[in-house]
Amino acid sequence: MESATLSGFSEPIPALSDMGKELSFTPQRLIMGLLVSDLSLLSGVKESLKKLYGPVLEETEPVPFSYTDYYDQEMGRNPYRFYISFQNLIDPSSLSAIKRQTDDLEKTYCNQDGGRRVNLDPGLLSLANLILATTKNRSHRIPLFDGIYAELTLLYAKKQFQSFPWTYADYKSDTVKSLFSDWRISYKEQLKQEGYL
Repeated sequence: MESATLSGFSEPIPALSDMGKELSFTPQRLIMGLLVSDLSLLSGVKESLKKLYGPVLEETEPVPFSYTDYYDQEMGRNPYRFYISFQNLIDPSSLSAIKRQTDDLEKTYCNQDGGRRVNLDPGLLSLANLILATTKNRSHRIPLFDGIYAELTLLYAKKQFQSFPWTYADYKSDTVKSLFSDWRISYKEQLKQEGYL
């Protein structure tokens, strides 16, 4: 098929045969940042997540969350933070549906006043970046589906994860960036084993 020329533009429009072909996404590693108001909730929350997303591959020890007091009024002083990653790789286009599922799961753990005792932040770890899902719109966030937005939280460059001005304080920390660098290594190995690299 011959190329056409669009009026007002000097460059020809590529013929259909020249255009890029649609390809499926490379599967990515589902990660979850969790905050809990009480460590006694951990076991039940993890079991619920395993039923939804399969086996947990890696996880951190829970530590008091001290980066901000944003959650203190709702969850009590110093909730506990930990991170987990799941063994089964996922289609990244499912992120918005996963965020809706985790929002529903949070509601099952609310206290009698409706306050959250569990906060779940699903995200996608790829070789290039870490993306988190959120219900809050901001200028740097991209709409996905059903009121869910994607935020590019960390970018992998110069052999390490780099943060942005909007990156959450804990995700900016060297400890957390190093954690995701380690998880990126195991993710890359899994991609090789499953024939994606």
